Amino acid sequence: MPKIPIIMPQLGESIAEATIVTIAVAIGETVEADQDVIEVETNKAVMSVTTPCHGAVVELLVEPGQSHAVGSVLGYIEVDAKEAARLGLDPESAPAADTPRRSPSPLEDEQGAIDETAGRANAPHPHSSLVQPTVRGLPVPAHASGASYMSPRMKARMAELGLHAADLAGVAGSGAAGRVTIDDFEKFLSSLENQRITPASSMRVAVADAMRRSWTRPLATVGISAALDPLLGHRKKADPKPGPALYALRALGLALSENSAPAGRLVGDRIIHPAAIDIGFGVEAEDGVLVPVLRKVDTTPLAQLVHEYNELVALARQRRLPAHATGGSIATVTNFGTFGLTWATPIPLPEQTLVLGLGAGQIVPKWNAEKSLFEPATEANLTLSFDHRVLDGGAAGRLLNRIAALLANPEAL
Repeated sequence: MPKIPIIMPQLGESIAEATIVTIAVAIGETVEADQDVIEVETNKAVMSVTTPCHGAVVELLVEPGQSHAVGSVLGYIEVDAKEAARLGLDPESAPAADTPRRSPSPLEDEQGAIDETAGRANAPHPHSSLVQPTVRGLPVPAHASGASYMSPRMKARMAELGLHAADLAGVAGSGAAGRVTIDDFEKFLSSLENQRITPASSMRVAVADAMRRSWTRPLATVGISAALDPLLGHRKKADPKPGPALYALRALGLALSENSAPAGRLVGDRIIHPAAIDIGFGVEAEDGVLVPVLRKVDTTPLAQLVHEYNELVALARQRRLPAHATGGSIATVTNFGTFGLTWATPIPLPEQTLVLGLGAGQIVPKWNAEKSLFEPATEANLTLSFDHRVLDGGAAGRLLNRIAALLANPEAL
């Protein structure tokens, strides 16, 4: 009977692979079309692989903990002649289970190039679907940077191990002008074996990679104190009740709709303006941070954003964000005040120019000129971290003041 492959789907615009978490079916089990059969994890979320048709599972080629490239054959479903006809298949031309045919993935091409550079004899077969877990799905290509000099031999050794120059920050060099030699590097690796080592999660490695790439730009932060009493008063009467971060997100969206240049990206000698005001917000998940995205924030009233915002927060904490709610945002809002922090300098994502931070509210004395006395007021620090190549302090300050003014008039949000 014809056998239909179960394929690792494209799980996101820039996702190249995923790790098998659980397998929900057994060989011989009958499945229906679009049934969840394998749960996989990317650096962004946990998702399900579904069956292409009705039939019986006759082969599973994967195991939990393995990482496989997009397009890989994960298993096979045997279908009867009727189902094959419905699918428009010729039983004589159905793919055999032992000869899966597919093109090498970009990851495998990249791995082959690394192996050739490093001179490794055990390069993976170009048609092997099994890949080493790595970090993909980030919009800007990652390149090693930060070391003053690395020899070709050092570069090849680091490429072989999947390391970056930033990983050598703690290695003392014995070469000329303090350079790290290959001997220094090998001694450093040997010393690690005597220490407690735990594997970094894909989430932690993804965050580290994004922050390393973000730091290649000149970043700066400005901040002001913003009055929260109008916001808190509005929130008491609102139903449903927005969180402080959502107020800030909506205010940022309105401010950028008036002038989108601060959210533009510098590419060569041009500023690329955003096509839409889509803004992300940070959500702490297990061992990292995810950034769900709210679309068209400038044209969607605050009251309409509350339900979607709360739903995305819940999904992010489960690492089950849908594809439409990830990527493509022009800025991020982070509420570091939830940790009791009053001031911070968050780092914008590599593909973004701005990140707006909101600190914890504090009761402070505020001078009332009419009454000639101090009165208690609730204020919080607003910070704006930005790519200094695109934005200067004056423009950043004007944007931040506009956001504070919008927060002081929450009815307009």
